[in-house]
This record gives sequence, structure tokens and C-alpha cells, in this order.
Amino acid sequence: MAEPTLVSAYGEQRAMLLRLLTARLGSAADAEDALQDLWFRIVSGPVTRVDNPAAYLMRMAGNLATDRRIAARRRALLETHWAESGDSALDLPSPERAALARDALYRADMVIAAMPERMRTAYRLFRMDHLPQREIADRLGISLSAVEKLLQRAYRRLHAMADEGGDD
Repeated sequence: MAEPTLVSAYGEQRAMLLRLLTARLGSAADAEDALQDLWFRIVSGPVTRVDNPAAYLMRMAGNLATDRRIAARRRALLETHWAESGDSALDLPSPERAALARDALYRADMVIAAMPERMRTAYRLFRMDHLPQREIADRLGISLSAVEKLLQRAYRRLHAMADEGGDD
């Protein structure tokens, strides 16, 4: 619970705090949001005795405005960087690219399903389960060289499928 004098000082100084925040943030809406944050900090903070509550609130409001301006600048820099790089994590593929990707995945699944069982098993253990080739050889009861050859043939089949589909 907040110090009662701090809560009453907030009520008395609210208009002044709003003017300060509006001047510092440049927007009445941003100032209202900051003022609400200030209120939550006051009522949720520890109970402390403040000698000059009005000055304390003004300092809190100033610090809050500074923090918000710094965060806004950082956000603007990140957005500018993302826009310039064209490599935003928010970039979504076009419907055409998404359809092409689904088609390529479907064709890859078909190629893998059509592989001989031992080749398919070796490929899945290596690429999907991330097992070392030595362990795959032990599991399948074949030599390490045989595992390498199975994987090479599996990759050749997948590359041939990609070349046929025009995917690189």
C-alpha cells in the first residue's frame, strides 16, 4: 500500500503531472498512459515516507518520460533496421511462395517415402533424429561406409527432385 501523503499529493498534482508528461512526451495520449503507469507504481510500491511528495512525483514523472522516450527511440531504430534489411522476422511469405513451399515439402515427403527402407531409415535417423553415422551403422547392423553411401544416395534423390521442380 502506498504512503497516504503520496496518494493525496498525486490527486493534488495530477494536472501538473499531466502537463509535464505531455510536454516531455509530445502526446496527450502517451502522457495519459504514462500517468496511469505512475499511479500503478505509487499504489503498488513499498510504503515509504517521502519528505516532499510533490517533488518526488515530479521526479518520478520525469524519469518515466525519459524511460519512455528512450524505449521509443530504440523501437524506432529497430523498426528502421528491419525495414532497411528487409529481413524482418515479421515478414510473411506471399501466398504463392507459401504454396510453392508446401508443394516442395510434399514432393520431398514423396521422395523420402519412395526410398528403400534402409535408406529412408538412415536418412531419418541422421537428419531428423540427429544421430551420429556410427550409431546409425550400429543400429542397422551395417558398416559406417554403407551408411555414408545410403545418405549420399538419399541426398542425390532429394536434389534431383529439387532440380526437377525448379527449386534451388
